[in-house]
Amino acid sequence: MNKIFRIDWITIIIYFLLVSAGIINIFSSTYDTNDLSYISLDNLAFKQFIFFIFSLISGILILVAPSKFFQRFSSLIYLFSIILLLGLFAFGNTVYGHKSWYTFFGVSIQPTEIAKFATNLAVAKLLSEIQIDLKKIKSLAQVFMIVLIPVILTLIQPDFGSALIFLSFIFVLFREGLNPNFLLFLALSLILAFFALIKPFFYVSIFLTGFFGCFYFLSKKINKKVSIIPLIIVFVSSCIYVYSINYVYNDLLSQRHKDRIDIFLGKETDVMGVGYNLNQSIIAIGSGGVSGKGFLQGTQTKGRFVPRQHTDYIFSTIGEEWGFYGTSLIIILFTSLILRILFRAEQQKNVFGRSYAYGTASLIFIHFFINIGMSIGLVPTIGIPLPFISYGGSSMYTFTTLVFVYLNIDGNRLNETRL
Repeated sequence: MNKIFRIDWITIIIYFLLVSAGIINIFSSTYDTNDLSYISLDNLAFKQFIFFIFSLISGILILVAPSKFFQRFSSLIYLFSIILLLGLFAFGNTVYGHKSWYTFFGVSIQPTEIAKFATNLAVAKLLSEIQIDLKKIKSLAQVFMIVLIPVILTLIQPDFGSALIFLSFIFVLFREGLNPNFLLFLALSLILAFFALIKPFFYVSIFLTGFFGCFYFLSKKINKKVSIIPLIIVFVSSCIYVYSINYVYNDLLSQRHKDRIDIFLGKETDVMGVGYNLNQSIIAIGSGGVSGKGFLQGTQTKGRFVPRQHTDYIFSTIGEEWGFYGTSLIIILFTSLILRILFRAEQQKNVFGRSYAYGTASLIFIHFFINIGMSIGLVPTIGIPLPFISYGGSSMYTFTTLVFVYLNIDGNRLNETRL
C-alpha cells in the first residue's frame, strides 16, 4: 500500500493524457464515413487502444516487480535486444525500405524500439559501477560501445532515423561527469557534418587545410614550442570524418532519405515529390489557426492530403483540428513530463536510478523534438514517431515500459542508500 502512495502520479496522469490525445487524433486521421465499424481491428484507433491496454497491463506488472530486478537483469535484457536486431537480417520483414520488423500472427514488432529501452538499462547499469569514471578513456569506450552496437545494427537495416535516436544518451553522460569540452567537440562535429553535406569533399578538405595551417601559424607566433604533430592528427581525423559523412550520405542512405536531407538543406525544392509530405503537413498545421477547425473537421486530414498522418505526421492532425491551443497543450504536456522525470531523477539515491531516469527523459525529448520538427520543417523527415501519440504498437509498448520502469525505480528510492 505504501508503494502505491510513493508512485509518481503526476507522471501517470500526463501519460494517460498523451495516450488519450493520441487515440483521439489517430481516430480523426483515419476516420472513414463509409466504414463505421469502430470496434474492429481494421480500425486503427481501436487497434491503438488494444496496444495501449496490453502496454498498460505490462506496465502494472512492472510496477509490482522487485525494485532491483531491472538493474540485476539489465545485461541480459540488452543482450536479448541485440539478438533480436541480429535476427532481422535472417528473419526480418522489409517495410518502407527498412528490414526492421518481425511479423508474428499479423502483429509487427520493431526490435529497434526494444533496443532503446534495453540500451537505457545497460548504460545506467554500467554508469552505476564503482570503477566507471567518464573522465577516463577506458570508461568512455565501454559506454560508447554499448550505444554503438545497436546504432551499427540499426544503420545496416538501414534505418538512419532510429539510429540517430541513440545520440540522446549523450545527455546522460554529461549528467554523470562527461567533460563539458566534449559538447564543444560535438558542436564542431555537427558544423563540419553540415559543410560535408552541402559541399564536395575536395572543397571541404581545402578549407580544413587552410584553417589548420592558419591555426598552426598563429600558434607558432604565440608559442614557438608548439608541436605540429597533434595538429596533424586532428587534421587527418577531420578529413576522415568528412569523408565518412560523404560515404554514409552517398552509399548507405536510401534515396528518399537523401532527397529529404537535400530539401531540408535547401539544395532541392520539390513540393509535389519527396517534399510533398512536409508541404502538406505545414499547410494542415497553418490552416488550423488559433483554435483549430474542430474534431473531424480538418479538410487536409479528411482529404488524406498528408500521407502517413496517423504515424509520423500525427502532429499535423492536432495542428489542423485543434489549432494553436491544441499544439501548445501537447507541447506543454511533453515538457512537463520531461521536466518531471528530470526533477525526480535528481532525487534518486543511486546512480542507476538517476541515469535511467535521465535516459528515459532524453529518449522522450529527442523523439518529441524530431517528430514535431519534421512536421514543421525544422529537421529532415526521418520517420520518428511522437511518443504515446503516433500509431504503433512497438512504440507504445516501448515508451510505456520506459516510463513504468522509471516509476518502479522512483517509487522505491526511499528504500535505497544514496551512492
